[in-house]
Amino acid sequence: MARDSQDRLGPDGRGMTDTTGPPWISGAEIFRRVGFRAAARAIDDALRGGLDPAADFDRGILELERGQLLLMPAQAAEFAGVKVATVAPGNPAIGRERIQGVYLLLDAVTLGPVALLDGAALTTLRTPAVSAAAADHLAPARIERMVVFGSGPQAWGHIEAMRGIREIGEVTIVARHSGRAADLAARIRQSGQAASVGASADVRSAQLIVCATTARTPLFDGSLVPADSCTVAVGSHEPGARELPSTLVGRAQVVVEDLAVALREGGDVLIPIEEGVIAADALVPLRSIATGATAVDLDRPRVFTSSGMSWEDLVVATAVHRAR
Repeated sequence: MARDSQDRLGPDGRGMTDTTGPPWISGAEIFRRVGFRAAARAIDDALRGGLDPAADFDRGILELERGQLLLMPAQAAEFAGVKVATVAPGNPAIGRERIQGVYLLLDAVTLGPVALLDGAALTTLRTPAVSAAAADHLAPARIERMVVFGSGPQAWGHIEAMRGIREIGEVTIVARHSGRAADLAARIRQSGQAASVGASADVRSAQLIVCATTARTPLFDGSLVPADSCTVAVGSHEPGARELPSTLVGRAQVVVEDLAVALREGGDVLIPIEEGVIAADALVPLRSIATGATAVDLDRPRVFTSSGMSWEDLVVATAVHRAR
């Protein structure tokens, strides 16, 4: 009897079946399946359900000639996965994306591939989702002004994610490139949200501030930030780079993804700690806020700073896979 055209012999003489590989989930399909609000809910549910970021695998950061290669593995009860991403600072100047990559989702029992996802799109979704999950606990109920530093995909993603958890009166865009800031403001207005281009001093009237830039030094005067406000910073994952001023960090209740990660690579907290502005033991893990183990301090500004962890990608990739 002739063998089926799909079968062949493996090195052990046993039959093997050719496959087309795991299904590819494009960026458009990722966002069709799971929006920012649903992704933020998945993050919060995971934390409240017992996920401990402290148990996450370490992220590998390899320095390349033109940027960095990031390896981000994670595991959970049903699925495991790894994101392979690159950060190429010179790419925007030649019309290419700064962050690129793929995500491989695996069955936790067989370790077989389940899906392959657009890693850049997954990052664009999960980073604002983590921020929104944190801000849903930390931000005041009424947001008359949201100031966003940056004009790239993460700036846009954070605006959309925050609109999923709060009604926002007006969004103010602050960016180095005035043309890109104007373009983003116009894009946001087209969605029905009031938006304009502003300046860093606009933080004085903001209840929600988002920093999504590649800056290495503080973006604004921390003394201007209102006491009843929430500031989110996601642009830095290096110990020597930061977006937040020490004056704000010293005034605030500071929430981080995980203590060990923040103390290893979070310049937004490491530099103020070195300056003696804040003590390391004053940092609050996001899990403690999500579970209610630590109360939100409404008498001073709240800050959430993150650099990205592998468990976050796995949680959101799992949500995307299940939403098929």
